[in-house]
Amino acid sequence: MSPYSVSRHADTVGFGRVPVPPPSLRTAPTAAWDRFVFWLTAPAALDAAPPLSQLPVARQAFVDALLDLQGREVHQLAERIQQARTLRELWHLRAEIYRVVALHHSQSEAEHRLAGLNQYFPKRGRSRLMPL
Repeated sequence: MSPYSVSRHADTVGFGRVPVPPPSLRTAPTAAWDRFVFWLTAPAALDAAPPLSQLPVARQAFVDALLDLQGREVHQLAERIQQARTLRELWHLRAEIYRVVALHHSQSEAEHRLAGLNQYFPKRGRSRLMPL
């Protein structure tokens, strides 16, 4: 088999993944009229940034993903997680968590941990109404 050939399994894995974009910088307003205007003008109805009340829980989940790892690099990453002020900042640390976990364990373990962290971010799949 050629190193450039694509296995059938690789095709199905690619289609099964759901993109996890960063949280929006726009925060949904609290007043009813402002929320209505926000809903009308937002690119997508669910495109608002998640509430900041989720930040402490998400931050703890990110730190927990590193608990069984040791080293200066892991300690520095945990500090960066603790200093994150928004979910968007945490989103940007996902790649670093993946890299560190993959180095200490395996890529499959890194993917598993990242899948758990992705619950704190919006997921956008293809809409059935949108043309390809």
